[in-house]
Amino acid sequence: MKKIAVVGKIVIVSLMLVSVSVSHAEEHDSYQRNVIDKAGNGFANIATGWLEIPKNIINTTNKGNFILGFFGGLAKGIVNMAGRTGAGIADLVTFPVPSQPIVQPTVIWDDFDVDSTYGQSFRQPKD
Repeated sequence: MKKIAVVGKIVIVSLMLVSVSVSHAEEHDSYQRNVIDKAGNGFANIATGWLEIPKNIINTTNKGNFILGFFGGLAKGIVNMAGRTGAGIADLVTFPVPSQPIVQPTVIWDDFDVDSTYGQSFRQPKD
């Protein structure tokens, strides 16, 4: 009987918290969207950072020849892999603080034939 009372109290408190968060959801919709986007981008960049290697080999080969493309693209890809993965870790660790993405394009599949660039960290998002 005591377990049912405890579970009932937990359910009531949970419902109250959900109703409070729903009522404030409209006010904080932008914040929540930015936080969710930042966490998602961080996770995506950690998981797909290794794709910088084939991306840079392909892009460097298309701009030059195969030898330069392979060796130069491999070196450039390794550097960008570390950069994208590091930016992903920073975004995932600091996701409660909404900010603009560090790496452009934000995720690797946005513009696959555009070289990755890195901007200023922890700038406020532009709404």
